[in-house]
Amino acid sequence: MEVILMERVAKLGQMGDTVRVKDGYARNFLLPGGKALRATAANKARFDTQRAQLEARNLELKSEASAVAEKLDGQAFVIIRQAGETGHLYGSVSPRDIAEVVTAGGFSANRNQIVLASPIKSIGLHEVPVHLHPEVVATITVNVARSPAEAERQAAGEEVNVVEEATMDDLGLEVGAALADAGGSLGDR
Repeated sequence: MEVILMERVAKLGQMGDTVRVKDGYARNFLLPGGKALRATAANKARFDTQRAQLEARNLELKSEASAVAEKLDGQAFVIIRQAGETGHLYGSVSPRDIAEVVTAGGFSANRNQIVLASPIKSIGLHEVPVHLHPEVVATITVNVARSPAEAERQAAGEEVNVVEEATMDDLGLEVGAALADAGGSLGDR
């Protein structure tokens, strides 16, 4: 299906471009979101008459997003979660969780603006991009910790003591060393 883009869409094109996309992508994402119009003669004429207004609105939204990005870029947000001794979270931190923390911090963000390749599943400092506008991206730091004290230590750059998982080989060496210290062996039973 051919569509006319009403705004810049990543990896697709700029405003005003006529592009060919799969039908499902157009029907389920571009058209309902107001990001595109079907490329009919009537819609092309309508777009040409509204082009100046759309570009002005886009510039206005971009400048607002840039102003917010300057304040938001580099900010750190703390998320407290339960985790095991190895540092793996019992759950995960999703874009929705990050958006809630950013909003609580005084910024306006929704979960669609938070871009994660996969949910965060370990404690530590994580760099997360926030797409405020198709052309404006801010990067925030999400500090995932088990407690506020641990979050402060992580923010200061201190390594949080995480117990490493013991493998069977390590356990075997420990048992062997304990037996050697005791002066016995497995065959003495």
